[in-house]
Amino acid sequence: MNRRIKEATRRELPILLHGVIMGGGPSQWAAEDHVRKGLPVFATPEAARSFNDDLEAVREMGIQVIGDDEAAALAGDIFRIELRDFDFPAIRRAFESFGVSLDDLSAVAVAVFDHGNAPPDVSDRQFRFDYLDERLRVHAGEGTRRQLSAFAYEAGEVPGIMTRLQAVVDSAKDVDAPLVVMDTAPAAVLGATYDPVLAARDQLIIANVGNFHTLAFRLGSEGIEGVFEHHTGLIDLVKLENLLYGLAKSSLVHQDVFGDHGHGALVYNPEPLSFVDGKLDAAVTGPRRGMMYAAQSVKPYFAVPFGDMMIAGCFGLLSAVGDLLPDLRDEIHRSMEENRSSMAPWDAV
Repeated sequence: MNRRIKEATRRELPILLHGVIMGGGPSQWAAEDHVRKGLPVFATPEAARSFNDDLEAVREMGIQVIGDDEAAALAGDIFRIELRDFDFPAIRRAFESFGVSLDDLSAVAVAVFDHGNAPPDVSDRQFRFDYLDERLRVHAGEGTRRQLSAFAYEAGEVPGIMTRLQAVVDSAKDVDAPLVVMDTAPAAVLGATYDPVLAARDQLIIANVGNFHTLAFRLGSEGIEGVFEHHTGLIDLVKLENLLYGLAKSSLVHQDVFGDHGHGALVYNPEPLSFVDGKLDAAVTGPRRGMMYAAQSVKPYFAVPFGDMMIAGCFGLLSAVGDLLPDLRDEIHRSMEENRSSMAPWDAV
């Protein structure tokens, strides 16, 4: 979407943003650049919430928030951009170009990062981390994978506070199959646990170094023993290594991360992990995992579930679908648990 906004800026056209909530970062920056050039940006309320749940804050960016009727009545050469994370018709057309039909799907699973709709007087960083903590505590004792899949929901079960996940559901009305939506980072970590090297360990740390957020879970035989989440753009290699060590030693506290403009940290198991040869052995996944290539104090292991480090999140989504949809559970879990080769689970069925 940011490219389309930039195209409108290049053509010096007013913009109307409509649709539903979607990931806002680059699109917001492009819209703000558009405003700074003296060009109008209109947005319907739901689309505007892609940038901030507080519409007054959106207006302070210079964006004109208007109703749906007013948006429909806008005249002139308006560059109209529909916001949505999930566009099933476009995906269907793309697959059809390669001779693949999506007409008979057993399920559809989509992952997005959702801060949640924090009240005006609550930090969205704290709100997001409180949500992570609540989901982990509710499912404590159910095992690592079940705790991670607790961040996935069937379409009708999305909590009201998770507005971006709900927007995906709202965008999927033309999908004739069960829909599961999930948070991105837990999906990636869940998928990484299917790496055979990691699956054999009783305790480990897996970090997902994402484009905008870095989340690490400490996993144990009884379930998740700790977690932290920070903004990737605010950490470097040294800081990330220190955070991972703090999580391993059970010394990391919430303020260490939240006070550094991250989301937070919690340790549920006070017993520290043991280190091999004095170094912490941590698994890494995510699009910016390359940050760990030059690690000094941490020995990184780059997870390759089913022989593919690029789609750990997709494997996590598939695992969560197996947990949530009883009709698919046995087939999915059998294909993932029994297949320890580099063959993808969908090829093992």
